[in-house]
Amino acid sequence: MSTLALILGLTGNTFALQLPVPVPARAEAPPKPLDRTRLPIAEPPVPVITEIDPRKVTPPPRFEVRAPADAPNVVIVLIDDMGFGHSSAFGGPCEMPTFERLAKEGLRFNRFHTTALCSPTRASLLTGRNHHVNNMGSITELATAFPGNTGVRPNNVAPLASILRMNGYSTAAFGKSHETPPWETTVSGPFDRWPTGSGFDRFYGFLAAETNQWTPAIMDGTVRIDPPRDPSYHFTTDMTNQAISWARTQQALTPEKPFFMYFAPGGTHAPHHVPADWIARYQGRFDQGWDKLREETLARQIALGVVPPTTKLTPRPKEIAAWDSYSEDARRVMARQMETYAAYASHTDHEIGRLVDAIDAMGELDNTLFLYIAGDNGASAEGGPEGSFNELMNLNGIDATTEMQLSKLDEWGGPTTYPHFAVGWAHAGNTPFQWTKQVASHLGGTRNAMVLCWPARISPDARVRSQFHHVTDVAPTVLEAAGIPEPTWVDGVEQRPMDGVSMLYAAADPAAKDRHTTQYFEMFGNRAIYHDGWIASARHSIPWVLTKELPSVTEDRWELYNLDEDFSQAKDLAATEPARLRELQAIFEREAVRNHVFPLDDRRLERLNAEVAGRPDLVGSRTSVTLFAGMTGIGENAFLDLRAKSHVIQADIEVPANGGGVLIAQAGRFGGWSLYMKDGRLCHTHNFAGLERYTARSQNVLAPGKHAVRYEFVRDDRIGPTGGTSRLFVDGTLVAEARVDRTMPYAYSTDEGLDVGCDRGTPVSNEYLELENAFNGRIVQVVVSRTDAGGEGVAGVGDDTQRGP
Repeated sequence: MSTLALILGLTGNTFALQLPVPVPARAEAPPKPLDRTRLPIAEPPVPVITEIDPRKVTPPPRFEVRAPADAPNVVIVLIDDMGFGHSSAFGGPCEMPTFERLAKEGLRFNRFHTTALCSPTRASLLTGRNHHVNNMGSITELATAFPGNTGVRPNNVAPLASILRMNGYSTAAFGKSHETPPWETTVSGPFDRWPTGSGFDRFYGFLAAETNQWTPAIMDGTVRIDPPRDPSYHFTTDMTNQAISWARTQQALTPEKPFFMYFAPGGTHAPHHVPADWIARYQGRFDQGWDKLREETLARQIALGVVPPTTKLTPRPKEIAAWDSYSEDARRVMARQMETYAAYASHTDHEIGRLVDAIDAMGELDNTLFLYIAGDNGASAEGGPEGSFNELMNLNGIDATTEMQLSKLDEWGGPTTYPHFAVGWAHAGNTPFQWTKQVASHLGGTRNAMVLCWPARISPDARVRSQFHHVTDVAPTVLEAAGIPEPTWVDGVEQRPMDGVSMLYAAADPAAKDRHTTQYFEMFGNRAIYHDGWIASARHSIPWVLTKELPSVTEDRWELYNLDEDFSQAKDLAATEPARLRELQAIFEREAVRNHVFPLDDRRLERLNAEVAGRPDLVGSRTSVTLFAGMTGIGENAFLDLRAKSHVIQADIEVPANGGGVLIAQAGRFGGWSLYMKDGRLCHTHNFAGLERYTARSQNVLAPGKHAVRYEFVRDDRIGPTGGTSRLFVDGTLVAEARVDRTMPYAYSTDEGLDVGCDRGTPVSNEYLELENAFNGRIVQVVVSRTDAGGEGVAGVGDDTQRGP
């Protein structure tokens, strides 16, 4: 007799199951309201049951946490590296009809602020706390040992997604997540600060500042996956498909649960990757240059009413060259750069439109609180004075000549480029303000366009909301809309209160008095303090000038502006209002101490070195690491630093007849190196920024069987920009030698890692195919060793590298 028959009381044809005797209903006390201030919400006491017969007792009601009644769905869209004056919804040249649609159906906010850099803004948005409180004073790759800059979110700062999930929401994040410390991004974890460890049930995206939109480094949860082999593939389309699928499935299975979606595309951060037909739509529309574009944009902004009619156009800083100062060929290249950026913005907005349409088709748009934030900082000047077809050149202090750029013009924005635009376009994108991303002292770095839409609760209103707000206000806004209190305890840890305020009061009344009255800003020593309509600003550094020595921050000149009367921060009143300036400086010092801002760390290049910066390093003092086949996607910041360093790679392999494929590779098409076999021969290629490839190749074919192959790079014995010598050995015999004239000193890639047994992502060498280059033999092990006895120092740019006409 089966176990099931025994349980049911079945014997032969006899059904012996006895139905329970009905138990009279008893009056139940009304359930106590849930205490949502302590998370997770505690389960009620379990009743004591003394009856042994389950047929004679009624079980207690099942405990389940549900979101408050009528809690809305929440969608937060965060565009990357977009200026206040870029989108058509705020007078810019980039056509963004979805942004315009939500603005018409909701509200525009024209005094919304970010932190001036991506990771800090995202950390603040997702927690409601200032970026230094999140220990995110800069990007994670530049974390230090100082409080406020460690890159590790403290446990008294619970993320918004965790709060919502513990209050009955389904949660998901799609796209960019640049808040995980780089030493925690491997399979070793911990995963606490990955998206799925930060409150999101589902994550589909990338863990880096940027990714190749044609060949992205995708994480599905905590697992690296490859994109489909589709010639029309683009990551923004892919992540949108994933988001739509998740939302449809979530609502089909649990329609009673609201959802929280964080949608953060890679657009419009470099690389500016977009299909060619989108670029063609903008052909010739930026030939007038960035100086004229600023004038045109301000005129449209005034006409739209998104800036006051008295707004002044701030002058172009002397550090940014006039459009007319460039050659005709250079202007031709730079016009294509802006055409590509605008196309990328439109393409990204189009995909967001598909998401909006899908939510609408589900019948959920009316009760969805939709926040569309056009930029996590101002537009980026990290492309340098003339832009580049390979952004990694800028990161390594490598100049791109006009001739180089012209040769890539027809490929611009496609898979063979990794482009960024010129500083002048970034400045124009931040119209009418001064400066750009990273410059937290001025509104060009921190003022971003924002739209809030909630059709079920907020009526459309053409009147612009001009209350001062900050990215820390997003989380309190969501909690108020959901009817969820800010928790005081989470996972047994007393929480630091959120720094932001809800923006819903401003939604209700365009004339409401500001509630966010004080806010500090700081990034790489650039700093400001806003208080009651005034802002004091001190610019310290320039994003596109790489320098090891800057003047002391105590020497910085402070400026003073009355933002209530001077929307664009155009009239410096420091000389006429010295007492007010001193008052604001004192407030900055108070806020800096309270938020762990000090010391003001203006180091950039030095902080690339984990030992100098004082952050954890997975490799630590080791000079050798043993690897095995299948270990892929190991980030540069989680491995030995081989850039411009003498090193050795020893691989024990079994080679088949006509052996081929990659043994080990780091990074990809736009910089890196690869040890591989081609037609039975051992090869090594050093890829210098996609400009030059230096290849050593054995003359003889390796016989089938076991071999010990070895690669040596011996760096030139000199300081500064340098190369070295590549040597290949097979079973102890030197089989090839090649000169490497130049190496990349600071970064091979921002998202492509080290792979054993294949070259995942874009290929380092043109001698094998993308995603079809796995070694066809057996790899026993690979040992990678530094041989420079601690390193001869970083090779590359000097103390002051600047590119321009």
